Amino acid sequence: MKLVWFRNDLRLADNPALRHACAGDEPVAALFIISPTQWRQHKMAPVRQRFMLAQVDELGRELAALGIPLHLLRVETFAEVPAALADLCREQGVTQLYANQAIELDEQRRDHAVSAALAEQAVSCHWLNGCCVLPPGKVLTGSGEMFKVFTPFSRAWLKALDEEGFVIHRAPARRGEPLPWQPLAEREWVDEGLGELTPDPRWPVGEAEAQRRLNDFLEQAVLDYGETRDFPAIAGTSVLSPYLAAGIISPRQCVAALQQRLGYRPQSKALPGFVWLNELVWREFYRHLLVLIPTLSMNHPFKPETAALPWSWDPDAFAAWSEGRTGYPIVDAAMRCLNATGWMHNRLRMIVASFLTKDLHIHWRLGEDYFMSRLIDGDLAANNGGWQWAAGTGADAAPYFRVFNPTTQGQRFDPQGEFIRTWVTELADIPAAYVHQPHDWLRLKGRQDYPAPMVDHAVARVRAIEMFRSLEK
Repeated sequence: MKLVWFRNDLRLADNPALRHACAGDEPVAALFIISPTQWRQHKMAPVRQRFMLAQVDELGRELAALGIPLHLLRVETFAEVPAALADLCREQGVTQLYANQAIELDEQRRDHAVSAALAEQAVSCHWLNGCCVLPPGKVLTGSGEMFKVFTPFSRAWLKALDEEGFVIHRAPARRGEPLPWQPLAEREWVDEGLGELTPDPRWPVGEAEAQRRLNDFLEQAVLDYGETRDFPAIAGTSVLSPYLAAGIISPRQCVAALQQRLGYRPQSKALPGFVWLNELVWREFYRHLLVLIPTLSMNHPFKPETAALPWSWDPDAFAAWSEGRTGYPIVDAAMRCLNATGWMHNRLRMIVASFLTKDLHIHWRLGEDYFMSRLIDGDLAANNGGWQWAAGTGADAAPYFRVFNPTTQGQRFDPQGEFIRTWVTELADIPAAYVHQPHDWLRLKGRQDYPAPMVDHAVARVRAIEMFRSLEK
């Protein structure tokens, strides 16, 4: 018996572990492990848990239709996984385990422990690359080292992709008679302690939905992506991040679809489609970094010297930021959108992260954890990379003097205040001319229902730069 262990790769198509397990005539079974305590320790958002488990339900039905049973194990923490998996393999007569590689440190340690435990009962483990177009360690400098700077990584990644190419694995064919599938909502042991299992209707699950979103984006928005991607009131992005984070669609499928849509693979900024491809390369870069520098998974900064920065841990200021009460409309709208929907536009992620770290001088770790506790697309590599980039502690050539002005960012990327008025209801009736600096208008109307700016940006900016310059002394 071969066993396929699904993790953040909840799909049939382009799933190397599933494809290799289904090679040959041996019986195949599948597994998903529910680890609620571990998920809470990793700050996994409830909306993300519901989305993932809804996809597991969908995957179980699809596998059952192919004659492949999906086993569900509830194992509270990673430390308990090796013994539980060894027991299942013994009960089911498993001789080979297939899974796609994990890149996070705790998950890698878990997988090493699983390999050791299964080796004791002669079960061979096969770990494959299912999370990146090019696996970590494949894109190297001339001296054979992994990259720490994005621009040369991007050039090398594009070159390696041309030289190596990649294969899209088809979903496996039916292997037997269809099997019954009991929905997760009917399993009391699954539901216990997990809360509501019903997914958010704003985020339908399924590979077909992910493909539909990808195709719609490529047909309607990819050619204008470079011009529209920064405007949150415009549907200018793919909104695929939850599906990539859960592995409902693979990055290889995205690159292949882009190439098919354009008839070529764009290699420079001058070519249509390159800006979106470059975002996929950023995703790859952060995942490679997580493997290269395991301490990134342990709350350490990419630049070790920045550990000495005198960050604030002010709980009241952090609460105002997290609840959208800063007095800066674009920041407050973004945070309220995140809290209500579990998602935030990428430009807004940069704005609010800059505000927390450079205006409030609060440690980026608090923001990173808060995002993970709310985001439906929570992904350690991308989230950590983005927060450290904004904070000035990450993989960036000249970070410390980049301080976003929240007012001018709002004026530039939400010029009419459409996004702001959608989420900051106190400002729903304010004229566009005042929406980014509403306080004078509100005073004239005798209103006090929106907070005053909690900091003076100009003063806060100087302090942020001084913090970083002090490291050079």
